[in-house]
Amino acid sequence: MKKILLALLAPVALIACKNNTNGEQKEETTTTETAETYSNPIPVKFGDPYILNDGSGTYYMYGTGGGAKNGFATYSSQDLVNWKFEGQVYDAVKEDSWGIKDFWAPEVYKFDDKYYIFFSAQWKENPNNELENFMIGVAVADSPTGPFHDLEDKPIFDPGYPIIDANVYQDDDGTFYLYYSRVCYKHPVESEVAEWAKKKGWYDEIEESWVYGVKLAPDFKSVIGEPQLLLRPPLEMDNQNAEWESRSVTSHEVNRRWTEGSYIFKEDGKYYIMYSANFYGGENYAVGYATGDSPLGPFTKANNNPILEKNTQDGGDVTGTGHNSLVFLDNGKIYTVYHGRTTGSGKERVVFLDEIAIQDDGQLTVKGPTTTAQPMPLDGGE
Repeated sequence: MKKILLALLAPVALIACKNNTNGEQKEETTTTETAETYSNPIPVKFGDPYILNDGSGTYYMYGTGGGAKNGFATYSSQDLVNWKFEGQVYDAVKEDSWGIKDFWAPEVYKFDDKYYIFFSAQWKENPNNELENFMIGVAVADSPTGPFHDLEDKPIFDPGYPIIDANVYQDDDGTFYLYYSRVCYKHPVESEVAEWAKKKGWYDEIEESWVYGVKLAPDFKSVIGEPQLLLRPPLEMDNQNAEWESRSVTSHEVNRRWTEGSYIFKEDGKYYIMYSANFYGGENYAVGYATGDSPLGPFTKANNNPILEKNTQDGGDVTGTGHNSLVFLDNGKIYTVYHGRTTGSGKERVVFLDEIAIQDDGQLTVKGPTTTAQPMPLDGGE
């Protein structure tokens, strides 16, 4: 992994993919049961959580909502379990930002002693009054707690359709890549699932979101070349990933299929791209992954997907698990941070942290979602 790309990482009439939660949350929060264990959920009310390892022994968590208004807030921690609210780090109103509302899915990266926050928002330039006019921008700061200032007074680029969920990766040769999701809005796709739903009289069409990748300019102000389609929902219903990726349709929840919240990393020469499928606001939101030999694919989806999903079928009360990213620790462990819902949290998204493993055959497996006592991630500190 390069430069601390450590972390984490969409609905109708603004079911694009997220939700914007406001409200103050300034107290320090904790999940520690004893000095040796913790339990989920971590009481941070973020959607789309992302964790930055600053390299100083302090971790910073960013996400959608979590006490921010018209922007983003952050929490800090020395152990990944007990988190302190550090306040709002990006304020679009003060910035007179290109974005006007629905500030979603921030990810923060440290490069050359500067901090860059990539995020999604509704673009104020909207001559056709589109309901979903999302673009991706970037802001910069000297500190992980901000304040972050827009790098430009416009999004990074306009591909001709609304986009969300930025994820950035720097390959071994120094090349930067930007990954994002085209939202479902006005993107109907013919498939066997769409035909099935139409025959049942449920939906006339099924809209889909797709994941793309493109080279990112070193100054982060533009992209290089044309975006490449990397992931999309399966066309055929007998595809091994079709059942779990289509549950929002087949449960008669909504006429959309999602591929969003991508997160890419490299291990043993293989590129892994993780993604979330189904409606973020429903119980079927879940995580899968695909692998490839190049940062721009082609990628092949895994046969053990989904690797993270609701546990209600096993007697648990966790649903809506998704939009994850990873944290690689010096002790050799890897953790995935993601949002979910419980009976106690209701419709509000809360943060989960669970261990993830790369098996000898290259498969990813997640020990979660958990709500019972787990060993502290840092084994008493790093």
